Amino acid sequence: MHRTPFHLVEYSPWPLFCSMSIMSLPVGMILYIRMKENYTLIYGVLLTIFISYLWWRDVVRESTYQGHHTSYVIKGLKLGMSLFILSEVCFFFAFFWAYFHSSLAPSVEIGAVWPPMGITPLPVFQVPLLNTCVLLLSGVSITWAHHSLEEGKYKSTLMGLGITCLLGAYFLFLQFGEYQETSFSMSDGVYGSTFFMATGFHGLHVAIGTTFLVICFIRMYLMHFSKTHHVGFLAAAWYWHFVDVVWLFLYVSIYWWGS
Repeated sequence: MHRTPFHLVEYSPWPLFCSMSIMSLPVGMILYIRMKENYTLIYGVLLTIFISYLWWRDVVRESTYQGHHTSYVIKGLKLGMSLFILSEVCFFFAFFWAYFHSSLAPSVEIGAVWPPMGITPLPVFQVPLLNTCVLLLSGVSITWAHHSLEEGKYKSTLMGLGITCLLGAYFLFLQFGEYQETSFSMSDGVYGSTFFMATGFHGLHVAIGTTFLVICFIRMYLMHFSKTHHVGFLAAAWYWHFVDVVWLFLYVSIYWWGS
C-alpha cells in the first residue's frame, strides 16, 4: 500500500448523525418559543453532546494512539484552525458593523442620540471592567500553561489550564448576573438587540472555549499531550486568545465608548 503524508479518515457515521442532531436544535427552539414544548430541544442538546463525544473520541484515538496526525497533518490542522478563527473574526465584524452603523449616525426614531432615549447603559467600571480583568488574567494563565507544556512541566500545565477554566466559568457567572441587572432587554430597539447579540454571542464563545479547555485539561491529565505533540491544546489556546481580544473590542466600543 502506498503511504501518503495525508491522513485519509475512515468511514464514520458521526458527521451525518451530528448534522441531524444539530438540526433538531433550531427546530426544538422554535417549538419551545411557539408551543412551549421543550422535549425536542432537550433531546437535541443531549444527542448532540453524546454524538460529539463519540466523534471526538475517534479523533483522539486517531491522533494519540494510532499516530495518524503526522507533522504534515498537523500543519493542515493548524491552517484549518487559523481559517476558522478568521471566519469568527468576520462573524463578529458583522456585529460591530451593525453597532457602529446605528451609533455613529443615530436616527430620529431613537432620539438622534446614542444611547437612545430611555436606555440606561450599564456602569462601565463595575462588572464589565471586572470581566475584562478576568479574561486578561485567563489569557496570562493559558500562556503560562502553554509555555509549561513546551518545557515539559506537566503539573504547571495542569495548574494553568485549571485556573483558565475557572476564570472562564467565573466570567460566565458574572455575565449572567450582569444580564439580570440590565434595565433594558433584547427587544428594546436597536441598542438592546445589538448589545445582547454581540455580548451574548461572545458569552457563547466563552462557554465553548471553556468546554474546549476542560477537555484539554482531561486529556492533559491522561497524558495525551507532550512537548512535541499538543496540537489540540494549541487550537484551544488560539481560540481562547481570540475570545480575549474580541472582548477587549466589545468593552471599549460598547461598554465604554457607547455609554
